[in-house]
Amino acid sequence: MAAVAAVTLFASGCGFLGTASPRNLDVISVSSPRFRDGGPLPREYSCKGNLGNPPLRWSGTVGAKSVALVVDDSNPRTGAEVHWVVFNIDPNTTEIGEDDVPRGALQGKTTSGKVGYAPPCDPEGTYRFTVYALDAKLDLSQGAELPDTLREIAAHTIARGRLTAATIE
Repeated sequence: MAAVAAVTLFASGCGFLGTASPRNLDVISVSSPRFRDGGPLPREYSCKGNLGNPPLRWSGTVGAKSVALVVDDSNPRTGAEVHWVVFNIDPNTTEIGEDDVPRGALQGKTTSGKVGYAPPCDPEGTYRFTVYALDAKLDLSQGAELPDTLREIAAHTIARGRLTAATIE
């Protein structure tokens, strides 16, 4: 039940990762060579495909001690869902390859309880790939519980950027 509450606060847009008051954050530029912001997520990166996570690139994490990535869907029809959490990414890393996790990075549990990329399925969903620059390396282990991971990311965020896929092809 706590995981559902954390995801709801995180994805509802009623504050930054569930915090009461949003902070002024620096902006990270996030892109993908496979889809444009606001465009559809290629089918190959959904539950109908077999390519795993899409490749992502970012810039603007200068001064970060680590980087985190959260992929979520805030579809009001089906409810909030987190599809992937990656944290403790080396701050010098500026991209994630297709079906890849950067060396040394850790993955937390998703809404479904899976550790790793849980491909989205709803063709009408809005999928957000959000990159966070953090002021610390998170004191969490591989497979950390979703509420713990989201809380720690929120507590240490100094910059944020997002790439959104409006639907699935």
